[in-house]
Amino acid sequence: MTKCVVAEDEALLRESLLGMLAEAWPELEVVAACEDGGSALEAIAAHQPEVAFLDIRMPGLTGLEVATALAEASPHTRVVFVTAYDQYAVDAFERGAVDYLLKPVARERLLATVARLKQRAPAGADPAQLAALLEQLGRALPAASRQPPLVWLTASSGAETRLIMVDDVAYFQSDSKYTVVMTQQGESLLRKPIRELLDVLDPNIFKQIHRSTIVNLKAIASVARDESGRGIVKLRTRPETLSVSQPFMTLFKNM
Repeated sequence: MTKCVVAEDEALLRESLLGMLAEAWPELEVVAACEDGGSALEAIAAHQPEVAFLDIRMPGLTGLEVATALAEASPHTRVVFVTAYDQYAVDAFERGAVDYLLKPVARERLLATVARLKQRAPAGADPAQLAALLEQLGRALPAASRQPPLVWLTASSGAETRLIMVDDVAYFQSDSKYTVVMTQQGESLLRKPIRELLDVLDPNIFKQIHRSTIVNLKAIASVARDESGRGIVKLRTRPETLSVSQPFMTLFKNM
């Protein structure tokens, strides 16, 4: 049975695509349905599916960043991008022979895509061409409209409430329904799940390196890889080290 991961941050669109896939490809096994790029990357690395449907614009890692990381994390996974209409992206996908679906997803287009994916030797861009295309798209596509990134936050430390500048945060770490905020001065507790931070942090400065960890790139002193392939981050202002899930190590290659 063909395994598949679906990644779409909008719940209604995700459920709609899952329903259409169940009808168009009954034997397809959806092993994970994800709402952000980091979860998608970890799910694909864990399950090694034959197919992944990736929304281009997601919290945390974009679909393009996930696809780039898959060259190492799951090189045999065939990616289908799901995107709102953008003429530049459509033209680039067509030139690169990359599968894509436009929102709202049309049944006829999905059926044609499924037929191509079922081929034993599907045509498509080779890894080098795909990497070049993804880099080109990442530079050229306009940034998604979003609120200005978070500048400061309030978090609790015992009976005290702290006002913390986001630039002073070394990293955020998930703690059940809450998030631990680590600065040079110590830790505080933010009453918000870590996933919600992905929508409001500056994606050029804060990167998810693990399902439960978001790090400030400015706070990193060095990144190394251990024998198992897992990354180890040393910080400038904190004595502890942070683990980088193996799929996320690709994100540091060009830094």
